[in-house]
Amino acid sequence: MNQRCKLGQSRRWVVKIGSALITGEGSGLDREALAHWGEQMAGLAGKGVELVLVSSGAVAEGMQRLGWSRRPPALHKLQAAAAVGQMGVIQAWESCLQAHDIHTAQVLLTHDDLTDRKRYLNARSTLRTLLRLNVLPVVNENDTVVTDEIRFGDNDTLAALVANLVEAELLVILTDQQGMYDKDPRGNDDARLLQEVAVDDPRLEKMAGGSGALGRGGMRTKVRAARLAGRSGAATIIASGREKYVMQRIAAGEPLGSLLLPGCAPLAARKQWLAGQLQLSGKLCLDAGAVRVLREAGCSLLPVGVTEVEGGFKRGELVSCVDPAGREVARGLVNYSAGETRAIKGQPSDHIESILGFSVEPELIHRDNLVLV
Repeated sequence: MNQRCKLGQSRRWVVKIGSALITGEGSGLDREALAHWGEQMAGLAGKGVELVLVSSGAVAEGMQRLGWSRRPPALHKLQAAAAVGQMGVIQAWESCLQAHDIHTAQVLLTHDDLTDRKRYLNARSTLRTLLRLNVLPVVNENDTVVTDEIRFGDNDTLAALVANLVEAELLVILTDQQGMYDKDPRGNDDARLLQEVAVDDPRLEKMAGGSGALGRGGMRTKVRAARLAGRSGAATIIASGREKYVMQRIAAGEPLGSLLLPGCAPLAARKQWLAGQLQLSGKLCLDAGAVRVLREAGCSLLPVGVTEVEGGFKRGELVSCVDPAGREVARGLVNYSAGETRAIKGQPSDHIESILGFSVEPELIHRDNLVLV
């Protein structure tokens, strides 16, 4: 099976649709186009694909609603436009998807949410829960509270971070271009569409840094996004959102747009990232049974297997797991703080809620967030 067909059968996608597409080049929401994409997403969901949508267009829609013909330079006006426009964007997506009996959820994030480990895990838990409930999350940057200047193309980066967050296998970036070219097709008749390339290919840097197509129309941010997504093993397809049934055709393995491949598979990439973390925040002492299931069965670490807790770690921080002799056997991102872990150590997972008053996850460390050493 070739890469395109394999990726088309991925079970979890993040789809990002840019402002130029959503707003018809800034003239207000293109509801006909949104309905078409909604139909496509409904079709994929019906086949078992879990989808997260990263949708641009809030500022442009807000400007249209407020009657502004020019993009204001003042940050507070941009934030106001985003607040007004976000209402329209979410209403439109909800209407399109509800027509196919798909519930949606609005999720507004900032980059701080995805760099702070505790907030990262909170967002991850919420998104995973929504996906389990067959709800389609519609994600956008929380433009009304960001302090940096709002930039077109920033949602490319956000989409990549969301792909990391939900451990997606595929990031699909729909744009107003056919994909990425080796040179600007507007001035070069011999420009060639890059159909498949590795995210770490040095040619991408050369094209992004020069006068080629990657430096124009937001393509530089898309290259950066593909590399960010590749860190957790997600592949990226950059394709034209104006192609009829583009998502279904990608799912069928049709060679649309440009495919940017990561260096390794999702789980392997995530394990490499965990193994490379040097700053440990605490230690969990495990009994012999827990050590055995980690080593032999590749299972998650449950509270019942923990005998002692050292350190003052917070939820989401990296801890070491040691056997009864004090030898390190694994390390991973813990789902509970040190105090919470002390309270539930040695207890079955179904006792967590009665002990703490809440339950984040049944696992102390999920197997996807744990690597043997």
